[in-house]
Amino acid sequence: MEKDPATNVLGQALEVCGTDPVTGFFRDGHCNTCAEDAGSHTVCVTMTAEFLAWSKYVGNDLSTPRPEYRFAGLKPGDSWCLCAGRFLQAHDEGCAPQVRLAATHARALDIVPLAVLQEHAAV
Repeated sequence: MEKDPATNVLGQALEVCGTDPVTGFFRDGHCNTCAEDAGSHTVCVTMTAEFLAWSKYVGNDLSTPRPEYRFAGLKPGDSWCLCAGRFLQAHDEGCAPQVRLAATHARALDIVPLAVLQEHAAV
C-alpha cells in the first residue's frame, strides 16, 4: 500500500491528527490515505459526546472498547481520522464534530467541500 502525498486541505504539509489513541488508516497518527482506504479516513476531528452517540445510532460504534482490535474506544476530546463520507453525513444531520484543517488530508476534498470543512473548523 502506497500512501497518497501527505498534503492537507490548506495545501500544506499534513500535521499529526492524534497519537493517544493512535489514529489513521495506517495507524501512524496521520489522516493519510491510499487506494486501499475505501472509507477515505481523511478528516481529522475532535470527538464530541453528541457525535459519538449519533455515530453509534447509525451503526458505527466508536465509543465501545474492542480489545480484539486493540481499540480502547473513543471519548469526547479524542482526535480521530474520520471517514470523509461519515463526516459529510454528520454535517448533513447537524452533528458534525470540529475539524482540524491542518491535519485533514487533501483527499477529503474529493468527498467534502472545503466550505463545509471550514464551517466546522476548530478555532
